Amino acid sequence: MNDVAGESPAPRVGVRGLSIAIAAICVALDQATKHWAINSLDDGHVVHVIWTLQFNLAFNGGMAFGRGQGWGPIIGVFATVVVVAMLVSLKQGNGRLSTVAVGLIVGGAVGNVVDRLVREDGWFRGRVVDFIDFQWFPIFNVADICINVGGGLLIIGYVISSRAAS
Repeated sequence: MNDVAGESPAPRVGVRGLSIAIAAICVALDQATKHWAINSLDDGHVVHVIWTLQFNLAFNGGMAFGRGQGWGPIIGVFATVVVVAMLVSLKQGNGRLSTVAVGLIVGGAVGNVVDRLVREDGWFRGRVVDFIDFQWFPIFNVADICINVGGGLLIIGYVISSRAAS
């Protein structure tokens, strides 16, 4: 059907397409910032930004907060399963907020899985590049931010939808 101006309307981006686009942006931003960190901070110097925020290069072979060192292959496989499950969950169509949240979580997970795949030799043996350091919190990266913001949005979306249902 044509709109008033005689042009056909812009194609509607599907739920899965939007999530994948958001995920791709997250992965690109994450990998670009990690590339910068490796090339700019590899000599061991620290860049002080503001207050306690600094950029300080670190590598994490474990999971959150440095726990599970050496569990890289298990973490990598688990993250891959989570990515697939999140993409499959999009079929339920839980709204735009969930779509954005899934895109952020998938993008963050893929960003860290890429590190595990390409940073060192061996299947899922690589370490994740971390560089955002508040000095009072574990060092993290853009992928971690995406995962946490996405998780928060999923919780908010669940609360909103459960309130609307009752």
